[in-house]
Amino acid sequence: MYKSPNLPFGLPWRQPANPLVEVATQVPSQPEIVLSEDTGTPETMARMLEATGNYKILRRLAPRTAEPRPAAGRIGLIIDLETTGLDTTRNEVLEIAAIKFGYADDRNTSVIGTFQGFQQPSEPIEAAITALTGITDAMVDGHNIDNTALEQFVADAHIVIAHNAAFDRKVAERHWPVFADCHCACSATGIDWKAHGLGARPAYLLSEYGLFHDAHRALDDCRAVLEILALDLPGTEQSRLAALLDRAHRPQHRIWADGAPFALKDTLKQRGYRWHDGTDGRPKAWYLDADAVEAELDFLRKEIYRQDDLDIVWRTITSLDRFSTRI
Repeated sequence: MYKSPNLPFGLPWRQPANPLVEVATQVPSQPEIVLSEDTGTPETMARMLEATGNYKILRRLAPRTAEPRPAAGRIGLIIDLETTGLDTTRNEVLEIAAIKFGYADDRNTSVIGTFQGFQQPSEPIEAAITALTGITDAMVDGHNIDNTALEQFVADAHIVIAHNAAFDRKVAERHWPVFADCHCACSATGIDWKAHGLGARPAYLLSEYGLFHDAHRALDDCRAVLEILALDLPGTEQSRLAALLDRAHRPQHRIWADGAPFALKDTLKQRGYRWHDGTDGRPKAWYLDADAVEAELDFLRKEIYRQDDLDIVWRTITSLDRFSTRI
């Protein structure tokens, strides 16, 4: 007999019941589902599983069929790049893909065509990059992207969209000057996904609608973004493409808090300012992309510098130079 120090001396001690075991034994058993060879097609089996309410099935995203260019409307382009690293000033392109689509009334109308090309880098691909992208040395061996064909494919686009435009546009501009003259939008940051209860990753956005794709392959990622933008925002009748274009059309103002007191850095961070280290010639300072410039300048003068007549560096940014190396 064991004696517990928490009980009067001499009272017997019992091993307490395991609550996890007890709860587990109370869970009602699920009905058994039998799938035989004569059940039918895989889709029939998927529907049977979903009908139980205990399963959610993801279906592979089917590429849309290309159609002739529409007589009316505008042209959009979705791009994605796979590279040898994350340094936009140095790393090389391994693959670029693009989908050209028509849109009218800010809704996708058709897929016009696709472009995809591999590029052999100057050095072997690192194992970590192959693990991330699925691209091997054998896949790119002897390949060169047709620059002329790519530039012709891009030339008539009214807007270029990337899901990480802050990265993709800088890399694309360095290799193909045509991208420097494009209006650009970012489907990851140009829509307030969090406000609609959503995450920004394409895989997540697709899974919410029962779809999946082969992530980190350039053309598949483009197709995922195309499908995501074709849907409406939750609880609205506004397409995600419409929300993205609305944001792209509105200018922003980049404001530099140059020389801001170090002691107020946390105040700037809480307000959304980001630090730039000055390595590319821009100010070594905190900066913010703001919609309302006068309100932000007033905040800086009163709360940060405490000088009402101080000149503060800022510039207007439109979709023509947003995410570009020019800013």
